[in-house]
Amino acid sequence: MTLSRRRALGLMAGAMPALRWPRSLQAAEASLPIEPGAFQPTRASLESWTVPDWFRDAKFGIWAHWGPQSAPEAGDWYARQIYQQGHEQYAHHVATYGHPSKFGFKDVIPTWKAERFDPAALMKLYKKAGARYFLSMGVHHDNFDLWDSRHQRWNAVKMGPRRDIVGAFAAAARAEGLRFGVSEHLWVTYKWFSIARDHDDSGPLANVPYDGVAPAAADLYATCPEVHRDLKWDESGIADSWKRHWLERIKDLVDQHAPDLLYSDSWIPFGDVGTALVAHYYNRYARIHGRQEAVYTSKGPQDCERGTCVYDVERGMVETIWPRPWSSHTCVGNWHYKRGQSYKSAKIVIDTLVDVVSRNGNLLLNFPLRSDGTLDPEEERLLGEIAAWTSVNGEAIYGTRPWKTFGEGPSAAPSAGDAKFNESQRKELTVRDVRYTRKGDVLHAFVMGWPGARVVIAGLAPGGPHGVGRVSRVELVGRAQPLRFVQDAGGLAVDLPADPPSPHAVALRILGAA
Repeated sequence: MTLSRRRALGLMAGAMPALRWPRSLQAAEASLPIEPGAFQPTRASLESWTVPDWFRDAKFGIWAHWGPQSAPEAGDWYARQIYQQGHEQYAHHVATYGHPSKFGFKDVIPTWKAERFDPAALMKLYKKAGARYFLSMGVHHDNFDLWDSRHQRWNAVKMGPRRDIVGAFAAAARAEGLRFGVSEHLWVTYKWFSIARDHDDSGPLANVPYDGVAPAAADLYATCPEVHRDLKWDESGIADSWKRHWLERIKDLVDQHAPDLLYSDSWIPFGDVGTALVAHYYNRYARIHGRQEAVYTSKGPQDCERGTCVYDVERGMVETIWPRPWSSHTCVGNWHYKRGQSYKSAKIVIDTLVDVVSRNGNLLLNFPLRSDGTLDPEEERLLGEIAAWTSVNGEAIYGTRPWKTFGEGPSAAPSAGDAKFNESQRKELTVRDVRYTRKGDVLHAFVMGWPGARVVIAGLAPGGPHGVGRVSRVELVGRAQPLRFVQDAGGLAVDLPADPPSPHAVALRILGAA
């Protein structure tokens, strides 16, 4: 360790504010009682939780992954990667603001003004696009709270926009009849942000500590005594005091805003501390709303096998129909806004939505906001295309349940292995791909492209592996007229009109097959 490095760490340690957190988790739990109610802070108790119907019916949500890291409009993880010499965001930061030993993330925060932020207008666009719920960022790995936090002075009410962003989003979503959720990414911040105390290895400022050693910002850059250049995405090395602090912060978030959904960017973290948070959230929601309809999502499938929570998959797809409702979340571009970024096409978004729903899932889609709180013109155009499609095909999406199989065709399943981050492996869906949903005795068959005059769905032959019944009527969703069809050993052959009711995937409404 260099002399400057030892001095930096010594300065940081000496400058830390007095921490009053208990050293043991037992003391932490004893001093922070959870809301009384049906759930105890144990996995056995949480397993009695069931997924509420609102979530099962909603199918599609929109997320605003927005905060002070959006201010430079240079992409995600900006608050960490400006402290990694050689990274493109480091280069951008040095060229735009100066060296991170002199101008770091603490100095970026005041530049985030959100001066054109209009949550009511945004929510109208999201609702029109077909979203049934909306998620606000609560706190990202950058340790900055977007509500009037009782446990973190680095928050959006005291700095930057000087406004309760979570509260503003919540009011706007609820005014439009949308369910409201928040996301928290705080658990790993303790290690994630330690790199702010690192230094360049070469150049004119080699070995000069970054601004993470500044005494005035010690509570922003967290408390981890070691710098983690290579971040291990686990709980190793995270102090009990931080686990206590995490619990206080996220408890404050749910206490103030009572969200319908709480997303954690992890499994249920920190053992008993994590289960205490989930139990508190469920119990408090039930007391405030008079019913148990809260949803907690976890990236750990083992957390959600028996009640407890909803399994969440980042940028990925499960291989078949998941036995319990689940969620896939992805982004149209970069998680935080990046100028010049390319976006997913409307076809890709719609294909993903249909595919996820056919497997018993919901799709949560991030539209990154610019620094000022607005969408760019390309994002607005994309939302318009999605709106045009859902306005026609929504009946085959919302309130549906999976059928006996999710679908058929050459792109019927992603590559085997971990569901996370497998969206890049998946092939584009074509007219040869079919996906199914069910609503009562109605079967919907999505054909993932316009086939022209006729489509043949082999999986709907009478009998067969799915026990398909005798079809009595076929219509195009979006049209009321019955279509001519033949059902035989080759499948269900349907004659189609000259023009599709909507671009991209089209849905058939089928009676008798379910």
